[in-house]
Amino acid sequence: MREFRAFLEAGGAPAMQLDRLERYGEAVLAANRRFNLTGAKTPAEFAAHILDSLTIAQYVATSLVDVGSGGGLPAIPLAIVTGAAITLIEATAKKARFLEQIVAELQLEAIVIGERAEVAGHEERLREKFATGTARAVASAPVVAELLLPFLAVDGVAVLQRGAIDEHERNALSDAAVMLGGRVEREIALGGERRVILVRKLHETPHRFPRRTGVPEKRPLCF
Repeated sequence: MREFRAFLEAGGAPAMQLDRLERYGEAVLAANRRFNLTGAKTPAEFAAHILDSLTIAQYVATSLVDVGSGGGLPAIPLAIVTGAAITLIEATAKKARFLEQIVAELQLEAIVIGERAEVAGHEERLREKFATGTARAVASAPVVAELLLPFLAVDGVAVLQRGAIDEHERNALSDAAVMLGGRVEREIALGGERRVILVRKLHETPHRFPRRTGVPEKRPLCF
């Protein structure tokens, strides 16, 4: 599937990491024929997702937690390019097994946690342990903040990849971040409606967050 490599090269993926990025993309598309990992069906479509994941590489520090990892975006491309240790939170058993297989094949420093983020976020081994957090295409911004910030160490950063966002959601995220021990630090426009929002952890997240399974999405903070 050499066209995969061509799409990655054309999109500016780092030359030294093309082999592993290509292997990862091919593995996802092969597994996607057996069960749903991604809506992308072609090398061009999934290469675009990999390249989009790499737009936040500059914000990734030494350790990364990724909530709702699915097929491994954005964490696996980020780990390949940055060398960061990653922890993938994925509650669906088939997806978690795929993630375990692919991180072993790619020899990444990675752990897969087969639990809901609302549960994992209260575990001592995971709570307030990470320098960076991501969650791609999971839910509204306040929901993502509630799921991510409990995992972050103080001074860690949640990196939210978003599309269009109106003032109501933006204000809700700002207020929710304060409740969760953080602050919206910066919003970076990437062109079109794409943007990155950085939320920095300033102090410990209150123990009641994240709320029990399903509640953050049903009743988003401040939204």
